[in-house]
Amino acid sequence: MKGMMGLAPALLEGWMREYYFQAEIDIGSSGVESFSLGEIRELLGISQEELDRVVLGDGETLGGLGLRKAIAERYGDGDPKRVIVTHGSSESIFLIMTALLSPGDEIVVLDPCYQQLFGIAEAIGCWLKVWPLRFASRFAPDVDEVKRLISRRTRMVVVNFPHNPTGASLSLAEQNELVKAAAGVNAYLVWDAAFADLTYDDPPLPAPVQYERAISIGTLSKAFGLPGLRVGWSLSSPSVLARFVSLRDYTNLHLSPLIELIARRAIEGSEHLVGRRLQQARVNLQMLSSWCDEHQDLVDWVRPRGGVCSFLRLRRVKNVEAFCRRLAATHGVLLVPGSCFRHPSHVRLGFGEATAKVGEGLSRLSALLNATAGGADC
Repeated sequence: MKGMMGLAPALLEGWMREYYFQAEIDIGSSGVESFSLGEIRELLGISQEELDRVVLGDGETLGGLGLRKAIAERYGDGDPKRVIVTHGSSESIFLIMTALLSPGDEIVVLDPCYQQLFGIAEAIGCWLKVWPLRFASRFAPDVDEVKRLISRRTRMVVVNFPHNPTGASLSLAEQNELVKAAAGVNAYLVWDAAFADLTYDDPPLPAPVQYERAISIGTLSKAFGLPGLRVGWSLSSPSVLARFVSLRDYTNLHLSPLIELIARRAIEGSEHLVGRRLQQARVNLQMLSSWCDEHQDLVDWVRPRGGVCSFLRLRRVKNVEAFCRRLAATHGVLLVPGSCFRHPSHVRLGFGEATAKVGEGLSRLSALLNATAGGADC
């Protein structure tokens, strides 16, 4: 790892470690309701005999050909040579940053942003330039602004659309402008597409495979409801993936053949998983929209264009982090404070879980918000 210094604490992961497994109700996470093994076997038609035929030997460094083909056909240009399968998108991010960046490199990143997308670069000693998504502008990405930020010194541009935690996104024309701007200075474009399948008003944006220095990241942890599989991937040119392989030889080596089988079948049968959870997310989003309308005196929000989380402001809460701790301790509800994204006046509210649970979580949140508005101390 070239020039790697001390990594800052991962704020979101630290919060989730403290509250996720103890909470009765989760309205803080950024994924959909998880499937059980029995459910996906039934939905995808995976028989016991098919599982029994799996030989638990070593796997290929880039991932099994069947799984890479499935990923390439659904998310890329159909070429499995442009795919590496990773242990979740977290490994993809780690490989990208450590293989391609050096101390002093200039990178452009979103703000707010999932910390791993800039934290590793920051630890390496890169120079960060921030592309802000502003609440006052309803989190709308200003592509002209990022074009001004990108310079001849820019080594990498890192984005995640639809965006975590705001739910903002780009149009296809804006995506093409961004690709062109990165290509104009020969910068790597890291396109985190974790929420690509979860869009409401526009069709999903394609991976920017037309640019050879673009790297698209995907995962089964969000729209597929399979975070426990720990399967992610990167799409890029074979020359870029070769740089990842040299690092992987010292870390995870490969995925389990059993995990790869389930992952391949999940992607091949994605309509049975993603379609079901997207329909649920639409229902939940409408419920959240109605709840926000009913609580206009307590919350400000921007309706997300994609993903299953929203970045709300709590209008009458002075200490948001203390409020979220009290919500977990006294109401059993997980809500993520904006301090995990360096925006302490906001909260990330996730609406991807079962509809009844999201409804109950909003009800409990209402109770504490009303108590706080009435003068209760948080």
